[in-house]
Amino acid sequence: MKKKILIFDDDADILEVCAIVLESNGFEVVTQNNCENLLSKVLDTAPDVVLMDNKIPPLGGIVATQEIKATPAFHRLPIVYFSANLDIARLAGEAGADRYIEKPFDLDALVLLLQQACGEPACGEQACGEPAGQQSSSATG
Repeated sequence: MKKKILIFDDDADILEVCAIVLESNGFEVVTQNNCENLLSKVLDTAPDVVLMDNKIPPLGGIVATQEIKATPAFHRLPIVYFSANLDIARLAGEAGADRYIEKPFDLDALVLLLQQACGEPACGEQACGEPAGQQSSSATG
């Protein structure tokens, strides 16, 4: 059974690139360009992992992540925080995210990070949760 990733990002290009790459790596992907009706979207999608942008309207990623984590049904739902903000480690910690990746990110590193968040094979030599290095196949935003 495919693992389902719910991506919240207001950048259509990021959503498209992530969906293509993740689907080609065996994930089912649902994208959202805002976090209005946040808990309903999470409930309706029933994701295995949420990928949350820092600047997702209208709440922002910190508040959105906190709302998800404060809901008993979603308390254990893994959330990967992503942002171009250089202070992403602090932001992810403030939000209560389980992991984070810095934009621009290596697409292979994103796949590995999400596989690990889903409980699939580990990330190999990449220290999961640490900002990924910028390599040839990257997305920006």
